[in-house]
Amino acid sequence: MDAFTTLTAVAAPLPLANVDTDKIIPARFLKTIKRTGLGVHLFDTLRYDETGAERPDFVLNKEPYRHAQILIAHENFGCGSSREHAPWALLDFGIRCVIAPDFADIFHNNCFKNGILPIRLPRAICDQLIDDAKLGGNARITVDLQRQVVVRPNGEEIAFEIDEFRRHSLLEGLDDIGQTLQHAPAIDAYEARQKAQRAWMPTIT
Repeated sequence: MDAFTTLTAVAAPLPLANVDTDKIIPARFLKTIKRTGLGVHLFDTLRYDETGAERPDFVLNKEPYRHAQILIAHENFGCGSSREHAPWALLDFGIRCVIAPDFADIFHNNCFKNGILPIRLPRAICDQLIDDAKLGGNARITVDLQRQVVVRPNGEEIAFEIDEFRRHSLLEGLDDIGQTLQHAPAIDAYEARQKAQRAWMPTIT
């Protein structure tokens, strides 16, 4: 998992509440267990019409938002089913940070497991950031996880809260497997002791 430290990027404004995981990535695209290739289907029903053509009025079909790495939305982002494909699709598109007043719990947890930083900020502040994002590519937003601040284009810094363990995991680029591998020496030592004490047990490779 790529580490998340400081990100300065174009932010895409998505002033919608209750954006569920089926809207983020429709169920018909869940046949794969790969984490790549899903970005093209991100917000599929919002991005494309019935013929598969792009809807020109949708934000991610416009410049500079085709290259956005930050998404700003309204309440209850990621509600609905628990599909991990939702953060996979966001990440494959290029989104590394989602800012909203609140998130569905399972989606919130899945973001951290996949290297996406979900930031909770009050609705009024999200609306200010959405207005900033509407200014386009010259109004980039900075997210500094080390200092736990979002920096608006005008230089104003907005503090945000995050669980310390999750903050550490993102800063170090550690997913669940990476966290386990940090304890590899202790695990190897335990397995060596078990092998010595129970030599009769079969070895599993």
